[in-house]
Amino acid sequence: MSALPESFLGPAANDPDRQETREWLDALSAVIETEGPERAHFLLEQLLEHARQNSIDMPFSATTGYVNTIEPDEEERCPGNLEIEERLRAYMRWNAMAMVVRANRLNPPDGGDLGGHISSFASLATMLGCGFNHFWHAEHEGHGGDLLYIQGHSSPGIYARAYLEGRLTEEQLLNFRQEVDGKGLSSYPHPKLMPEFWQFPTVSMGLGPIMGIYQARFLKYLHARGIADTSNRKVWVFCGDGEMDEPESLGAIGLAAREKLDNLIFVVNCNLQRLDGPVRGNGKIIQELEGEFRGAGWNVIKLLWGSYWDPLLARDKEGILKQVMMETVDGDYQAFRANDGAFVRKHFFGRHPKLLEMVSKMSDEDIWRLNRGGHDPQKVYAAYHRAVNHKGQPTVLLIKTVKGFGMGKSGEGKNTAHQTKKLTDDDIRAFRDRFNIPIPDEQLKDGNIPFYKPADDTPEMKYLQERRKALGGYLPKRRPKADEQLPVPDLSAFQAVLEPTAEGREISTTQAYVRFLTTLLRDKTLGPRVVPILVDEARTFGMEGLFRQIGIYNPEGQKYTPVDKDQVMYYREDKAGQILQEGINEAGGMCSWIAAATSYSTNNRIMIPFYVYYSMFGFQRIGDLAWAAGDMQARGFLLGGTSGRTTLNGEGLQHQDGHSHILAGTIPNCVSYDPTFAHEVAVIMHHGLKRMVERQDNVFFYITLLNENYAHPGLKPGTEEQIIKGMYLLQEAQPAPGQLLVNLLGSGSILRESMFAKELLEKEWGIAANVWSCPSFNELAREGQDCERWNLLHPQQALRVPFVTQQLQPHDGPVVASTDYMKNYSEQIRAFIPKGHVYKVLGTDGFGRSDFRYKLREHFEVNRHYIVVAALKALAEEGKLPLAKVAEAIEKYGIKTEKINPLYA
Repeated sequence: MSALPESFLGPAANDPDRQETREWLDALSAVIETEGPERAHFLLEQLLEHARQNSIDMPFSATTGYVNTIEPDEEERCPGNLEIEERLRAYMRWNAMAMVVRANRLNPPDGGDLGGHISSFASLATMLGCGFNHFWHAEHEGHGGDLLYIQGHSSPGIYARAYLEGRLTEEQLLNFRQEVDGKGLSSYPHPKLMPEFWQFPTVSMGLGPIMGIYQARFLKYLHARGIADTSNRKVWVFCGDGEMDEPESLGAIGLAAREKLDNLIFVVNCNLQRLDGPVRGNGKIIQELEGEFRGAGWNVIKLLWGSYWDPLLARDKEGILKQVMMETVDGDYQAFRANDGAFVRKHFFGRHPKLLEMVSKMSDEDIWRLNRGGHDPQKVYAAYHRAVNHKGQPTVLLIKTVKGFGMGKSGEGKNTAHQTKKLTDDDIRAFRDRFNIPIPDEQLKDGNIPFYKPADDTPEMKYLQERRKALGGYLPKRRPKADEQLPVPDLSAFQAVLEPTAEGREISTTQAYVRFLTTLLRDKTLGPRVVPILVDEARTFGMEGLFRQIGIYNPEGQKYTPVDKDQVMYYREDKAGQILQEGINEAGGMCSWIAAATSYSTNNRIMIPFYVYYSMFGFQRIGDLAWAAGDMQARGFLLGGTSGRTTLNGEGLQHQDGHSHILAGTIPNCVSYDPTFAHEVAVIMHHGLKRMVERQDNVFFYITLLNENYAHPGLKPGTEEQIIKGMYLLQEAQPAPGQLLVNLLGSGSILRESMFAKELLEKEWGIAANVWSCPSFNELAREGQDCERWNLLHPQQALRVPFVTQQLQPHDGPVVASTDYMKNYSEQIRAFIPKGHVYKVLGTDGFGRSDFRYKLREHFEVNRHYIVVAALKALAEEGKLPLAKVAEAIEKYGIKTEKINPLYA
């Protein structure tokens, strides 16, 4: 009777005719041996299809055995000097460790640690080394350069390599995570802080994978449109197996397969651990990911076992070892690497007597040397080679590693590995000995941990430089500015948007934007560089006319006849289409926008992306990506359509935006505007083109657009600069001598309520009113705060006067600001209101709801009547009007004084 666990018997346990089963299996084995795996695969597919046609229920399995995809005899041999590469990896491991530990042995006066991570690079070193030595091209003649999304926590290892290459100095390594004085290195990949080094910020988990997918698609888009030759470039995305639980990590893998992005390679570092413990302690994350990716249509390559396992697997004729490998859960695999060879012998091979017999002549040290695939340079090379040569599909490499590899008892395979940043002197000596670093004990005294760098003429250093020279130069490397210069047409080119609307004609600012965009598309220089990005709302924003005009990008073209073919604005897809139509997918739209908005750097091609979406589904849904865009120094336009809490009248709570400008203001290089009129849209967007295209300033613009139609007054000469600064006098009062005066500020749709309030104040209360259009309270606040900072730090020099103060100072009377956004939006400028002027703020705090615009504005207390009451109350507070007048107005306009505060309604 076999001692084999029942589960090992699998389906055979209930087999009514084992002899017949054996004959089928032997026949398949014969085909594999004589005609090869391709023929066997074909026959199996035919059998399965035949079974389906005969209505036999065929359960689908997208996973394969828990073994390497590439058989040893199929491996492409690595042409490099593996011994030298191992030495270089050892030096990088040491320097990365030393950098982190030294930073955390500092004793700042306020205490605290700088942090840092050792274990991630420890698990990735072989995979990164293989790529840098043999696969990853820098930009050079005939090659645009490969794009690398590096796991953020492995940054010390990337710095360690750059140090050996001579790109970073020892002083910089000594200042790891000490950036304030300008000498240090960023904690993680941050293009903003290291603009000539890091290309992509990846340490916000999940953003690297989705950005990498859309980056690969954008390379195909550029090539299809003839803007850049990207045919030989690859996008490599390194992610952790725990990171794959982020929705963004897997959310777009279907797009990658659908568009056949064979320029995309995911490398999932499967060290089986996330930050606190195992990723799937009771299961197998690699098998789970294999099913996810293969089911989505990816080419999947698994690399689980290193070369020391090959002889054992070759002797495993009965498949017992493979079965034990499959049935052992990840929590146990983690425990094996956290212990020793004797533990592995007992708890892994001890699961079956034949396995114990298989390793009976191996010492515990031999068993401990049985390596995982991610630490075997030959097998990593073979996996990479197959990935880069695969056509027609994106590839994912599921590579098994050990977190904290080489850290020994201080962290190898332990749950605490991610947080380990301080090593004892004994741990450091053990690390040195394991990787044979030529640093004697006397140099490690008194807590000293020197960096190690061989002389430039040593074989290792020559090899390091030769390999990068052969691949075109160093990586990672970032271009801060594009080499090309593109002229922006004069503002007069957009005259149709600047002029007043014809009598009786009403349009929305969204229509004004579309007119501006249509004019820009006709420009011979900039038109081809425009990238309109939509998330299935083109008709909402009146952009369906672009479908036929410039087409929707689809690498397959249009294989069907669209149902609206007989219409002028039919849905047209094209292999060289210009529009990126992302479907109902804000994160995807943002990732396409980021790829285009950073194209000046990654492709040396300035592109001008316009991503328009419901403003409510903007920053709050893709806020992390928007912040990453700031880090990446993105340049482009984000358009928040159907904006405002009360302007998108019928849609209700989850559609009505009253806070996106608050969120936009949190991103330092996001320049945001809430224009009311078409001419403001044109001036702001033209200014954005000047800054981002001509001057190549590292900013991006967020502009909210409205779906409310009304007449537009046209550009008032001389106000262009004031519009950009955020405030100009739209309607100036003509007060009679002694007549009271108020100043009404507004933006977006509610500015028009201020204009109506001006009429009421003058006709019904005898009070004159200036109306100020304030397209950007955010810009006004930033400029005012900058003035205050300068005044604080330069007490003996002439004071700088904020622009808000300059504008309002010559005008008497209190100030009332009203917007379709939260009160905080216009509250930002309170400090800059001239002294002696009472300041009142109206806004739309609270949840939105469905109703007509006039009812919503009454509910949120931002309509013309509330503006009038606020103005009267401000005059009363200044002692210029009796409070009875305020009460009179409240009664006159039927204002419900006891209704609930809309914030809580």
